[in-house]
Amino acid sequence: MTQIPTPRPEDKFSFGLWTVGWQGRDPFGEATREPMDPVHALEKLAELGAYGVNFHDDDLIPFGSDDASRDAIIERFKKGLADTGLVVTTSTTNLFTHPVFKDGGFTSNLRDVRRFAIRKVMRNIDLAAELGAEIYVAWGGREGSEYGASKDVSAALDRYKEAFDLLGQYVVDQGYDLKFAIEPKPNEPRGDILLPTIGHALAFIETLERPELVGVNPEIGHEEMAGVNAAHGYAQALWQGKLFHIDLNGQHGPRYDQDLRFGAGNVRGAFWVVDTLLAGGYDGTVHFDYKPARTEGEAGVWASAEACMTNYLILREKAQAFRADPEVQEALAAAALPELAQPTLGDGETWQQLKDWDLPDVEALAVRDAGFERLDQLALEHLYGVRG
Repeated sequence: MTQIPTPRPEDKFSFGLWTVGWQGRDPFGEATREPMDPVHALEKLAELGAYGVNFHDDDLIPFGSDDASRDAIIERFKKGLADTGLVVTTSTTNLFTHPVFKDGGFTSNLRDVRRFAIRKVMRNIDLAAELGAEIYVAWGGREGSEYGASKDVSAALDRYKEAFDLLGQYVVDQGYDLKFAIEPKPNEPRGDILLPTIGHALAFIETLERPELVGVNPEIGHEEMAGVNAAHGYAQALWQGKLFHIDLNGQHGPRYDQDLRFGAGNVRGAFWVVDTLLAGGYDGTVHFDYKPARTEGEAGVWASAEACMTNYLILREKAQAFRADPEVQEALAAAALPELAQPTLGDGETWQQLKDWDLPDVEALAVRDAGFERLDQLALEHLYGVRG
């Protein structure tokens, strides 16, 4: 790599309006930036080389807006999209900010809240389809509890399933070309959130009436908050054909949700996530769900947005160089990685043949050097920039 790569629309980078538009308000401090006009966000993202945007309904249209105000906002936003060339890649619904959702949306103990939540999602699905979104993200940030007795988890999962089944039916009946992507998170803002990891979400999806319409939208920070390997989760979602969308950001291990710009947290983990996406053939939108530090003004917002894209491109080049390196190829072979791709049983072989198989020299296998240290060091040398 001889120069810093430049983001281009064909890289399919996208941002949520809530990311660059975050005002810097947190549980301990008020906002440090003024509200951002959504059309201004479109214009600046287009200048930086982004491809698309994502938004919650309330990011664009203030909660409680009347129909006339709503229609005017949408028309202005559509013009902004046309003028900048950005596309709406995904959409989602805010079921966590308004106090009505303090005990969740789809799984609130109160039936009227659940009904309101589903209606709110249906209305925004209509807008998402109108704007051409292909994926509808579902983050259940308030679907959970703090106390064991306050939530019947089995009943809550019944209601969660009911909501997804109903919304799947709605999409089919309306003829929308739209799929859902569940975004897992273990905690924050609730003490414990339902469907906390990729694995939980994948298992839940198989219970739905239309599992083919639902996949996952993993976020690096959320997986690391749970103390698990984000790249492994992305790989399993790819393996199951369920990686419908991705959220990239930075995180330093299992603590609060930091939402650092991509590449600014666990760099080693970020490298393997990019490598996993490349190896798995992921060709969807590369979406960044981060928050510009509240220490920054608007200049820092755009510096961090550009950095997310730049860091992805840098890591993409490093991952590609790692895989193309002849020494890496030799190290992979020495570590027997090609052998892992071979089925354990031979053609036509069953447990019966395996039972009669002549056992190998187990002691010789036990002392075989796996070669993983050398292989990992080569990856680090590419990541540190001394190879490639």
